[in-house]
Amino acid sequence: MPSEKKLEQKKKQVDQLVKELQSAESIVLTDYKGLTVAQDTAMRADFREQGLTYRVVKNSITTRAFEKLGISGLDETLVGPTALAYSSEDVVLAPRLIRKYADKYRKMSIKGGVVGSEVYPLEQIMALSRIESRENLYGQLLFMMLYPLTAFAQVSAQIAEKGTEQGVEKVADLVTEKVAREVAEQVEETIEPGVEEAPTEKPEEEVNNG
Repeated sequence: MPSEKKLEQKKKQVDQLVKELQSAESIVLTDYKGLTVAQDTAMRADFREQGLTYRVVKNSITTRAFEKLGISGLDETLVGPTALAYSSEDVVLAPRLIRKYADKYRKMSIKGGVVGSEVYPLEQIMALSRIESRENLYGQLLFMMLYPLTAFAQVSAQIAEKGTEQGVEKVADLVTEKVAREVAEQVEETIEPGVEEAPTEKPEEEVNNG
């Protein structure tokens, strides 16, 4: 039977893990077996740089911490060497980085995961791992928001350049001329081909002589 000192130490470890995991956006459980010391060191350095916490924890500690967090259904997953990867900033960070190194080293694998307080099937964790990082998504969103303004600026510059080439003093005059030409072209297109104008009336003399 474990001594009181060991039980107290285990309780502190569980409480510390609960404190860290309760703010995690997502948690990935991974089998790290087979990594060399050099590979593990390089991977951990990359994780720290990108803000991902990675810990090797005894399954008994993890199980107890999950119980306190109200997370269940991982008994079959918490078998054998298991490491935890989690982030409180980005829900896709842990899945994405763990998959990156699982693909790179071919010696580790994703065993399962949790998003919020819900256990996700492996296929859903893998789907999350393929989503771009939050920074990249923000960048794409910003590009889409700014694209109309950028396009307008490019068109405005082209109009101004055209005005300079044609000697038009005001850009507004150039735009007006362009619009007028477009309207005229549209009007011409509406006239059906082959329709002749209505004949004008004959002069009075030609009527009388006829």
